[in-house]
Amino acid sequence: MSERISVIVPIYNVEDYMRRCVDSILNQTYSNMEIILIDDESPDNCPSICEEYKQIDNRIIVIHQKNAGLSGARNAGIEIATGEYLVFVDSDDYLAVDFIESLYQAIIETNSDIAMCKYEYVKGDIMTQSHKPGESVVYSGIEMIENMYSPDGAFFVVAWNKLYKRKLFEHIRYPQGRIHEDEATTHLLYYEANKAVFVKRYLYGYFVGGESITRKKFNRKRLDWAWSVEQRLHFLEEKGLVNIMPTAIRAYADGVIDLFFQCKEGLEKSKKEQKDLKYKIKEAMYNVKKYGDFPIRTKVGYILFLFMPNLYQKILKAYQAPVLKEKVMEHYEDS
Repeated sequence: MSERISVIVPIYNVEDYMRRCVDSILNQTYSNMEIILIDDESPDNCPSICEEYKQIDNRIIVIHQKNAGLSGARNAGIEIATGEYLVFVDSDDYLAVDFIESLYQAIIETNSDIAMCKYEYVKGDIMTQSHKPGESVVYSGIEMIENMYSPDGAFFVVAWNKLYKRKLFEHIRYPQGRIHEDEATTHLLYYEANKAVFVKRYLYGYFVGGESITRKKFNRKRLDWAWSVEQRLHFLEEKGLVNIMPTAIRAYADGVIDLFFQCKEGLEKSKKEQKDLKYKIKEAMYNVKKYGDFPIRTKVGYILFLFMPNLYQKILKAYQAPVLKEKVMEHYEDS
């Protein structure tokens, strides 16, 4: 007998895309679901659309709440969920028709606590890669944390391309009032998990465009990324996962440098933030010495950034251009 799965959908300012999202959930080949729509005080017609869907399908539960952000909306869904498993779907994204069934079967077959898939960047209403087959690979929870720093790390970090056993959330919630909440949370779930399975199929459509609860222009809230990843570094250190630390600190430092230039180019009066971000690079260069060191080229690059950030940026762009071109070509060859 199939077990109930709770699908949690935070909703804010997505009236142009919400129907596509909810329809993709209702059309899943797996039917034993409750679908929890959390209207996070959306200023458009989303609240009435939620109520409309509630009348269409008795599996749909609607919550209207004061604006609490993405973390608060997800937490509200977790609190009332009755399923044995949880799924999070962003309200302008959509699912391949067998997303839930494929991940559920993978969990059952491998006795895992989490199943995840690849996601495809989509601009319209059609996923172009979901038909492609893909193998499944089982990892331990610790290996999943390590995979967050792999070339495919983006698949492992995000909250929404996964199916979770609900028990993992017994003592875990998303950080209230912050964005980049998955950066601060996903590793905690992996640490609680005994095993996880990666279904290497493109089953989740990540919509590129629009402005929803999760996609906004760069602002100071984006600096929450640094806070979230700092929390992860503290956790890795606390749990003694020292073999991951050099790679984790380097990834953190690279992200901080990216934030620095976004602040410089996208935020007025951000001198203080720029100064604080530079200091984080100094801290990273000091902290990594407890576990090893950065490669010499990386260390030289960080020193150049600290003293001549503009020159560092020019050199970085010159290096990244051919690498980006190569990745684009690989994408088209794989498509």
